[in-house]
Amino acid sequence: MSDLISEAETDRALKARHRAMWALGDYPAVASEIIPDLGATLVQACDVGPGDRVLDIAAGTGNAAIPAALAGAEVVACDLTPELLEAGRRSSAGHGVELEWRQADAEALPFADGEFDIVLSCVGIMFAPHHQAAADEMLRVCRPGGTIGLLNWTPEGFIGQMFATMKPYAPPPPPGTQPPPLWGRPEHVRALFGDQITDVTADRRTVQIDRFTTPEAFRDYFKSNYGPTVAAYRAIANDLDRVTALDHDLAALAHRHTHDTGTTSMAWEYLLLTARKTEPAGGRCTVGRL
Repeated sequence: MSDLISEAETDRALKARHRAMWALGDYPAVASEIIPDLGATLVQACDVGPGDRVLDIAAGTGNAAIPAALAGAEVVACDLTPELLEAGRRSSAGHGVELEWRQADAEALPFADGEFDIVLSCVGIMFAPHHQAAADEMLRVCRPGGTIGLLNWTPEGFIGQMFATMKPYAPPPPPGTQPPPLWGRPEHVRALFGDQITDVTADRRTVQIDRFTTPEAFRDYFKSNYGPTVAAYRAIANDLDRVTALDHDLAALAHRHTHDTGTTSMAWEYLLLTARKTEPAGGRCTVGRL
């Protein structure tokens, strides 16, 4: 019993750190200024439309949830971090759409089995520390025959490499957790979902980033605004040599990924994966759209 209590306390502490990390900096600015179109890309790939009941897991400020609502779906956006949900509420009001915002852990969703026609996540669920638990929950709340949609950064792409660059400067992850960019590997996602999905489509794509004038401008923007980067710098704040080294390494990473165009233009790779949740033998798909 004591081991179970200790495990639960450890998990609560881990989730509290994650919640606090994503409240650091200004992720709403990152979502709206750097990757504003990724959510709509995922919504289109999932063929979201009127009559669909949609869940956006680890929705952040609603980059996918808001486009889904604009497409006419009935949308629930859930996230672990209340500050992001509040920013999402303001954003959805600005777009003139209504959707439900719920604080929720991707690994323990407060929704019924098969409640949603489409369950998706745009660079969100990949940050849940226990991948199998998150994948199991994603499957559980999707109805048989429903759509699973994921857009995740790849390990080989720019953001995956950024996390690899920051890793030596950050505290070691707790035992049993897995690196977020693994969700950008099709074979990893297929292993998580197993035979519970079918009709899988997995495409590697890139989003063009032209926001930054220099590699150093990228570094300073993420250093100020992106929660995981802010957290990495906070972890070494008392060691000036390590701060200087991380400054150098992040700028060098941006330089290596910059196209030779005279400006800091980068192509950030992501995996776009859609699938259907398998139905029981002899089952018949219920169409969510009228």
